[in-house]
This record gives sequence, C-alpha cells and structure tokens, in this order.
Amino acid sequence: MSPRRSAAEARATRERILDRAAAIASEEGLDGITIGRLAEELEMSKSGVHKHFGAKETLQISTLDKAFLDFWHRVVEPALAQPPGLRRLRAVCANSVGYLHTPLLPGGCLMTAALTEYDGRPGRVRDAVAEVWSRWREQLRADLSSAVDSGELPAGFDIDQALFEIIAAGLALNAAMQLQHDEAAAGRARRAIERALNQS
Repeated sequence: MSPRRSAAEARATRERILDRAAAIASEEGLDGITIGRLAEELEMSKSGVHKHFGAKETLQISTLDKAFLDFWHRVVEPALAQPPGLRRLRAVCANSVGYLHTPLLPGGCLMTAALTEYDGRPGRVRDAVAEVWSRWREQLRADLSSAVDSGELPAGFDIDQALFEIIAAGLALNAAMQLQHDEAAAGRARRAIERALNQS
C-alpha cells in the first residue's frame, strides 16, 4: 500500500469516526461519546479509534470542531459571495435559520447542545465550546459593524443588543424544533432577527 493511499484511508476512517461521534453528541451531549462506544458501533477495535484521538477529551474537541466546520460550510461560506454588511448578514442569518430548521445532525445543532452542556464546567472542552461561539459571534459582529460603517444601519445602532437578539433567536429556534417540533418557529426566528435589525 502506498503512503498516499494509507494517509487517505486514515483520513477517511477519522472522518467516519467523527461523523458518528457528532451524531451521538447532538442527541446525548459530548459526554455521550466514548472510544469504546464508537469502536463497538463502527465495528472497530478500541485501539483503532484510540490511535486517531488518544484521550476522550481530544475526541470531544475534535467532534465539536468537525460539527462547527460543517456549520461554517453550510451557513457562512455561501454568504461570503455577498458584500460585507447588511446583505451578507441577512444571508448568514437566513442560512443559520435553515440550518437549525433542517439540521445536519439528528439531535439538532451540536454547538447549541455543547453550550448548555459545558457553559458552567471548566476545562479544555469548555474552552473549545467558548471558542466556536466566539467565532460565530465575531462573524455576525463584523457584518453588523460594516453595516453601521457604510450607513446601512444608523450611526447610533446598538450592535451588542442586535447581536444578543440574533443569537437568542437561534437558540430559541433550536429548542423549539428539538423539544416541540414547532414548524412555525423558523418564521418566528426570521421575524425576531429582522426586529433586531430594525431598532427604533
């Protein structure tokens, strides 16, 4: 076997492990994934899973990173074709509503699940959760700031308040979809975001 093929197969195996780990974590939390469970479900040896990640904490962080990358590819990257400011912000928000309404994972948004699971727990996993949420907030903040700078939003616009309300709409949407299967929640989230952008 060539080194190139061996490396490609290792990457494919790692992705298969992370796909299953993300599906489990979306429903049961990051604490629900273990090397032993993944080995059993994927019909691998424990050592085969362990060699890709080592400690459980590394597996949890890698799972979170994979879920966030999938989110970024689906939500942010398609919107980057729009110019910075309100048009890009609306595209990002529309994509995020779509992502939460029709999630990639069976238990909904893993970043949201991880936020409630780890917000009060110290350690490397909590730090990783804080980092992905910081990246999401800063993406939204950058376009809100561009919209103010360009005059699309008024000079006195409260960016922090709008940012808070946009993120709150996403959290509420994920909860409504997962707990109540409320198909009307996506429309409510869209209206909440528009109200945040139309401060009186």
